[in-house]
Amino acid sequence: MEKEDEVNTPDVEIQEKGEIYFFYRPKVEKEEAHSYDDVQRMYIVLRPESGEKSIEVKQEDPPDTSQGGQGAEKVNIEKEPLLRFIVMGQKSLPDPTSKKKGRPHWGFVEFVTTNIQDIKDALKGEEYETKTRGHRHNPPARALGEGVYRILRHQHKKDKKMHTHLIYKLEFPSAEGDAAEHQPQEALNVEREASFLIQIKNPTKKGRNEFRGLKRKRKPVFPKHLQERFGKLPSDNIHEELGVGIHKETSCSDLINTFGAETSTDALLKGIWV
Repeated sequence: MEKEDEVNTPDVEIQEKGEIYFFYRPKVEKEEAHSYDDVQRMYIVLRPESGEKSIEVKQEDPPDTSQGGQGAEKVNIEKEPLLRFIVMGQKSLPDPTSKKKGRPHWGFVEFVTTNIQDIKDALKGEEYETKTRGHRHNPPARALGEGVYRILRHQHKKDKKMHTHLIYKLEFPSAEGDAAEHQPQEALNVEREASFLIQIKNPTKKGRNEFRGLKRKRKPVFPKHLQERFGKLPSDNIHEELGVGIHKETSCSDLINTFGAETSTDALLKGIWV
């Protein structure tokens, strides 16, 4: 879609633009994944490049103990990288083609960093010991998809309620050539493009039985202005739903340029399990 599609309208405001990367990790002791059942975890990395505000505020790393661990660091996302590492609670994205209303998919931001090596460390494999099973091998994550994303504020025409969308369009794997099969992408519901309504869970509220949220040590402390509620229905047609498009660049892989080829890229470039 053309660049001129990316403009604010009376119903839609672009809050943030950037790059999105998808990864999956095979289960412990598996050298390769060959199906959904072989996948242990799914990760998403967001790298904002511009937004309503060019300055993002993140918690200092390491935390400033003089401020109770809540020291703030300002980052100009137009001049230096800011990376959000998101762990998905389920092993796949919601199915945007499903007409059934299911439980919301949830995830949490494990950390936010300006250090690319932090992401590499989170994706690498590890060896460890357990008392019951002895030596164990946790395999490294695999690159699954790369694209561009937008976070949009959308006002519904009928009830005028505001909600927030995360929309994305894949650049890799390619829609043509060797990547035509898209086996892992199809199994994990990573479509060529999709739109999801997103919401921030209020950490002070108890969840329903099916989702109680994170344990106390990992619960976030949000500033008041982030205690918002959003919707939760997906779509696989961005332009029809929102009237906006996303311009993508497929001449090179930013994922490989950013993180190197330390993680397997066969799923990313060829659309095959690995």
